Amino acid sequence: METAIGPCTIDKPYVAIANASRLCSRRVQPPGGQEGAHPTADVTLEHDDAPDFTLDSTAGEPVTLSETLADGPTVVLINRGHWCSFCAEQLQTFSEVSYDLWFHDDVDILPVVTDPLGAVTEMRDRYDLDVQLLADPTGEVAEQYSGTEETSHGLTGIAATYVVDTDGTVRYEQVADHPGDRTYGNYVRYYIRNDFADPFGGA
Repeated sequence: METAIGPCTIDKPYVAIANASRLCSRRVQPPGGQEGAHPTADVTLEHDDAPDFTLDSTAGEPVTLSETLADGPTVVLINRGHWCSFCAEQLQTFSEVSYDLWFHDDVDILPVVTDPLGAVTEMRDRYDLDVQLLADPTGEVAEQYSGTEETSHGLTGIAATYVVDTDGTVRYEQVADHPGDRTYGNYVRYYIRNDFADPFGGA
């Protein structure tokens, strides 16, 4: 059955629907399509309020987005899973700039991984990351942002990068069109320092 929401038509059987008002902002995996390939959506979270969330952290205590925003901007990274090499590569680039962003710009980095805390902790240790990871085993948070999909690994988040300012507004959004389509840490560092604008002067 297909459901029309605004300009979008969504084939409900393969979409995990958590919030109908956000449905058209997500990339979803159609039946028979290539795993990890996502059509581009017309409506996104950019310039909208970032959904608040609280998740368990590999640091040993829960982390809440709205609390990190009280200190400064926050980068939210939606990751596919602990098994994802593209996720690990991206996380390493954010690990490299995390202290610099925190010390000079009061920026927190919140990588959300759609796995249980044990697997997420193993991922942090395996790649020697200097950022703490957040466990989203049910995909509830990922679904509020870029969406989720069923893959050979089970339910996974669709990879995405968000920069949220201290007002809670999403200033930057990049949702992957395929698993290797990523925004890296150094770009985000200079995007924030360029007053939330493309440091290369692009649109």
